[in-house]
Amino acid sequence: MTTKRCVLVGGGVAAASAAAHLRKRGFDGDVVLVGEETAAPYERPPLSKEFLTGPPELVRPLTPDWYAANGVELRLGVRAVALDVAGRSVGLSTGERLGYDDLVLATGVRPRRLSGFDGEGVHYLRTAADAGRLRAELATARRIAILGAGFIGCEVAASATALGTQVTLFEPEPAPLARVLGAAIGAVLMDIHRERGVEIRPGEHVTALDRGRHGFVLTTSRGDRVEADLVVVGIGSVPNVELGQDAGLAVANGGLAVDEYGRTSAPHVYAAGDVAAQHHPRYGTRIRVEHHDTAVRQGANVAANLAGEVTPFEEAHWFWSDQYEHSLQSTGRMGAFDSVVLRGRLADRSFSAFSLVDGRIQGVISLNRPGDVLAARRMLFAPHEVTAEQLADESLPLKRLMPRTKTASRA
Repeated sequence: MTTKRCVLVGGGVAAASAAAHLRKRGFDGDVVLVGEETAAPYERPPLSKEFLTGPPELVRPLTPDWYAANGVELRLGVRAVALDVAGRSVGLSTGERLGYDDLVLATGVRPRRLSGFDGEGVHYLRTAADAGRLRAELATARRIAILGAGFIGCEVAASATALGTQVTLFEPEPAPLARVLGAAIGAVLMDIHRERGVEIRPGEHVTALDRGRHGFVLTTSRGDRVEADLVVVGIGSVPNVELGQDAGLAVANGGLAVDEYGRTSAPHVYAAGDVAAQHHPRYGTRIRVEHHDTAVRQGANVAANLAGEVTPFEEAHWFWSDQYEHSLQSTGRMGAFDSVVLRGRLADRSFSAFSLVDGRIQGVISLNRPGDVLAARRMLFAPHEVTAEQLADESLPLKRLMPRTKTASRA
């Protein structure tokens, strides 16, 4: 293989996965990973869970020693500030310019910030440093207010509750994660949190934040005033597209537009992970996904294409969220939540809600049924035809509905 340089911009799992798979596929050129954080790539999902309640240890996809042992140069604590696609170089915060033959942008996302909600005691959670600060303050806080009942908000609520902290969780929607799960499943999640003592205030948001002598006083959209020792804001994220966008790369769905091979609109520039809005050939549309598993798999896919393969990314998306003893998982794309097929009972907190269209499973959300998600994931893009009655019949194992052929076909 011709020796050349591949530069990976981003310090997350997408960049780490790309580095690992470049070497696995025999790429013998230079690989340079540029990361703004000072830590080698680590997994972010534990930051809102085990990192807050247990030993503050980072889970790494690759050990720090792996990079040196495999000839991958880490440029950590360095930010990529400019991109010259014609000259094939990246400007760094150190003042250097780093040339490349191929470039992967895995710049991820950053927390969406709320104007006026900043400063000491107000937390946004994205990095290990963010989680470290939150963990330190949670140790002494008696009351925490969380703005937004998405994944970050719900997981921090569960962690804070486990630490004995009184939690008030504000969510403008009727239920936690309502846009992802639908109102009915979101209501199940709301009951789980309330049983653990979390005060969930659906349909309500915070309009003002005032600092008092002993913490914060939050004014809500209903005119209530709520006291808290610290505040966590979890109202979504913003893709870090600026480096590519300023260089003229196409942007779509809020992210850097890439084709099914991870290629951006500029030659020799790829994108992967949370920042990539990728054309998905199975769905025939462009999708941007902010989930750990997809970032890892897209990094591997881009590496395969850089190493000379021609492999489209056409995998099903999958996510999980652990809250208390419950495991929430989903794969595929859900349609209208008012027409899902339910396997199990919501009241039992052991169920799967299937999206079924013309006899094909389009997606599933499960609570405490990881096996259902695994089975559905295998079926999504394989030939199959099922009925709502079959899916709902718990006496019928899902594996019996799976196709007998090993050859998958397009949906």
